Amino acid sequence: MKKIVIIGAGVVGSAIAFELSQDAQLDITLIDEKEPAQGSTGGALGLLMGVMSQKIKGRAWRLRENSLKRYKTLLPELEALTGLNIPYNRHGIVKLLFSSDNLDKWHTLAEKRAEQGYSLEVWNRAKLQSICPEVQGEEIIGAVSSMDDLQINPIPLTQALALGARRRGVKCIFGQKVDNFILKTQDSEEKKVCEGLSVGGKPLGADLVIISAGLGSTPLTEKLNQGVEIKPVLGQAMVLHSQSWKHRADFNPVITGDDVHIVPLEGNRFWVGATLEFANEDGIVIEDKQLMANLYQRAIAFCPALKSASIISQWSGKRPRPQGRPAPIIEWLEGYDNVILATAHYRNGILLAPATAMEVRELIMNV
Repeated sequence: MKKIVIIGAGVVGSAIAFELSQDAQLDITLIDEKEPAQGSTGGALGLLMGVMSQKIKGRAWRLRENSLKRYKTLLPELEALTGLNIPYNRHGIVKLLFSSDNLDKWHTLAEKRAEQGYSLEVWNRAKLQSICPEVQGEEIIGAVSSMDDLQINPIPLTQALALGARRRGVKCIFGQKVDNFILKTQDSEEKKVCEGLSVGGKPLGADLVIISAGLGSTPLTEKLNQGVEIKPVLGQAMVLHSQSWKHRADFNPVITGDDVHIVPLEGNRFWVGATLEFANEDGIVIEDKQLMANLYQRAIAFCPALKSASIISQWSGKRPRPQGRPAPIIEWLEGYDNVILATAHYRNGILLAPATAMEVRELIMNV
């Protein structure tokens, strides 16, 4: 499989292109109807909660751990290759704990992570406030701190992945839509073969097609008569500017709690998000402004310094959630010999992108 076409230039598709570009013998083309990171990736907050997750074994943990390990080398590698700056938070993530939380569960996880070589600390309220004095919510009893988890700005990350892949010889076709697939005619009992696709009215041959188009993966698989159902889950977020909450040079982690994420940025700015809004029976999801207002008030309850903050902007993004199965989907498309699905990462696209790319490489190598 020398000629590979990747459909989708979000963080996952771009990570796959960059990973496979290490093999100079491969002829790789990356396609997207938009510029990189203009879909679900562009609406993400970029939280990498791996060590802090309760996953300790199996596929879910393997993907998280592989991604965290790869990011340690990937970020400097991309910056050196492309010259682009990829902003990321080096101070980890602090997860707030409440009276309903099982502290024994978190202490057990901290012990397990220590065995695995990771640092996870469980703080009481006094220690939390001594380190993060801006956190003042009365219902908060403590926190869990992970310096091994990250937050990365997803748009510069994806742009660097795509540019790095291009500099390694990957052909990029952006701003053009896949019209259809070219299928090889053969015995109905055999698996089908996709010989290529039509892009902008022009044929493009392929030995292997990788579909990594998020929500766009459903219509693409329908063209192959093997529709994979992926539904949108909308998330709203905002950018705040606060004069009351000053950034410190020594420790400015992401603060998260009760599904509210507060991400410090430069210039006393913060991302606050994100809502969780599911589609209706018709697959349509509409922004509920009240949910965003409620989330903002919850953030203020945790960190009262945000009460006087000014709202600079708001945005939303749709996350691709697979129906009837766990996220993400990384496998051969049923009925096809040369089509791989690497899609539907739901809320973990940024976190799992490098590991997904490595899983795809393994699928190809094991053919």
